[in-house]
Amino acid sequence: MAQDKEDKGEVQGMRRGLLQGAGLSAALALLGGAITPAQAAEGGSFPAHKRWKIVFVNHVTTNPFFVPTQYGIQDATALLGMDYQWTGSANADIAEMVNAVNAAVAAKADAIAVPIVDPRAFDKPIQAALDAGIPVFAYNADAPSGSTNPRLAYIGQDLYLSGYQMGERIVSLIDSGLVALFIATPGQLNIQPRLDGAVAAIKKSGKKIDVQTIATGATVNEELSKIKSFYLGHQDLKGMFAVDAGSTQGVAEVMKESSLPSKGVHGGGFDLLPRTVDLIHDGFLDFTIDQQPYVQGFYTVVEAFTFLASGGLVGPANINTGLKFVTKGTVDPYLTTSTRYEGKSTKAQIVPRTGAIKG
Repeated sequence: MAQDKEDKGEVQGMRRGLLQGAGLSAALALLGGAITPAQAAEGGSFPAHKRWKIVFVNHVTTNPFFVPTQYGIQDATALLGMDYQWTGSANADIAEMVNAVNAAVAAKADAIAVPIVDPRAFDKPIQAALDAGIPVFAYNADAPSGSTNPRLAYIGQDLYLSGYQMGERIVSLIDSGLVALFIATPGQLNIQPRLDGAVAAIKKSGKKIDVQTIATGATVNEELSKIKSFYLGHQDLKGMFAVDAGSTQGVAEVMKESSLPSKGVHGGGFDLLPRTVDLIHDGFLDFTIDQQPYVQGFYTVVEAFTFLASGGLVGPANINTGLKFVTKGTVDPYLTTSTRYEGKSTKAQIVPRTGAIKG
């Protein structure tokens, strides 16, 4: 019986892989049909379809991190002939987010996307959406490993791994002493796994590093105030690092205001808020980590579109939106461009690429 289940799982995995990546002819052959390359080429224009609406529920709707995410949503829906709604909570209120999901179901949205920032709160609302025939995708934050959450796919960064790699970077910079780790909203699944990963990596190193975790809040001004206050009370610290965009910007501001790099203090964090990028260039942060928020919106729309267009035949698939350390030595491209892709311009544009492609 166990072997039968394993074999069935392999066949389903093969079928999904072919549908998503091996080509249309191979996929149809597996499903009992066949199509030649010439027939595929003669397909012509994409069929007319309903102008499907996808509702994006968010946990911090006004946070600047999600500006490029919204541009990605706008560009993908314009490209694919869809509509969207941006809703949720401005200050990480889980009840408001759940209400927004339920409202999208009641309004008969065609698809829903939501960061699963709580391990249990979204299980029933997402199941209700699926029962109503509405596909639901997680973006930016996913249900924990082993969860019963029924979302169809996750589009976002491997959060624990990104935190672990940040912890390894911290260990490479600091041998001992107090290190502050700032987190906007402890326990939320979009950032808590990063904190957990960073702490695990620091602990594994065996170095005599005293880690203190500080909650900063959901708004940029609040975060800056908490970080400044902590530093003033712990001026012997050796490092300040953050696991969210707003706190990272706050760390950079305090590092500059108190000239901390000249005192041997190191700093770093996540995401590419314009002020963070500027202060990396000026030498006040050692690094930030890019998780590509634009594609967290764009790819989620594409997944919803292909699911709806294929009647559920194609996808869904998890998409890791990446992990890239940005340092003083690699920050220049982020400064010399001003586009929607990093949230610095409202203009839709194609950006010419020059030079060799670096992996």
